[in-house]
Amino acid sequence: MMRRREFILALGGAAAWPLAARAQQAAPIVGVVVIRSPEDSVGRADAFRKGLSEAGYVEGQNVIVEYHWLDGRYDRLPSLMADLVLRRVAVIATPGQTATAQAAKAATTTIPIVFGVGDDPVKLGLVASLARPGGNATGINFFTREVAAKRLGLFHDLVPKAARIAMLVNPANHPIAELMLRDIPEAARALGLQIQVFNASTTREIEAAFAAIVRDRADALFIAPDAFFSSRRSQFVTLASRDRIPTSSSGREMVEAGLLMSYGTVNLDMWHQVGVYTGQILKGANPADLPVVQSTKFEFVINLQTARALGVEVPNSIRLLADEVIE
Repeated sequence: MMRRREFILALGGAAAWPLAARAQQAAPIVGVVVIRSPEDSVGRADAFRKGLSEAGYVEGQNVIVEYHWLDGRYDRLPSLMADLVLRRVAVIATPGQTATAQAAKAATTTIPIVFGVGDDPVKLGLVASLARPGGNATGINFFTREVAAKRLGLFHDLVPKAARIAMLVNPANHPIAELMLRDIPEAARALGLQIQVFNASTTREIEAAFAAIVRDRADALFIAPDAFFSSRRSQFVTLASRDRIPTSSSGREMVEAGLLMSYGTVNLDMWHQVGVYTGQILKGANPADLPVVQSTKFEFVINLQTARALGVEVPNSIRLLADEVIE
């Protein structure tokens, strides 16, 4: 025989469940599509939620957020976007990868899209202009091209004797691979550097690329911005340490893991802004009227312990330039 307290709890649950279900059904659904893995995105989802909350939306209360972590699987983008469009989600958010924004734009001209992209969104065909996007997409531009060229300059300042630079790109990440192949060799020539390009889209290919880099006697490694590479940072640290190769990456998390230096956008700010615009659109704002925001925060991070292990001298002038020096 059911105890009285258990019976009341059971009855309360049965009575409350349809109400909760109806509330959830009424809540708008936001699809967040990320090339990274969830383990690689600690803090980013929190920044997105904070942005949402500024418009009065709290995940699990008055909005349902679906996170789609693709772990470097760019090939999954078309089918995932088609599914989100079929289910008519309220907003598609694509923080951090040009490829995800382009896949969303190719899939729908009506569902609002909030992006974070590294290249000019006008040139990418995502918006008509930065001030007045004019369509179903808006977001934030974080200047991959300009940042990558400056990063190469800082890398040259840090390891001035390195003349032969290997550049690793992920061909599966077409937009960024094309951008890097177009712009970095030109920036390298201006600095008197030689660039040799290596490709990797899998863990095994990263291993093979390092073997080739050592075989070709490259002096240092410039890693293209890529979520898959970032998610494999432990592998990069192991291989770079083994082969004693100075490395430059775009994200601070790779330097925190043990690579030499990074220069790039403050990612949490970008995720926060995508959350802010998503919330504003849920409240009724039209993406056509929300101007594209441009990143203003960039950070230069150096791992001093790694520098010492590699025999890289970090002069005071470089330390003063750095936003953070990891001891």
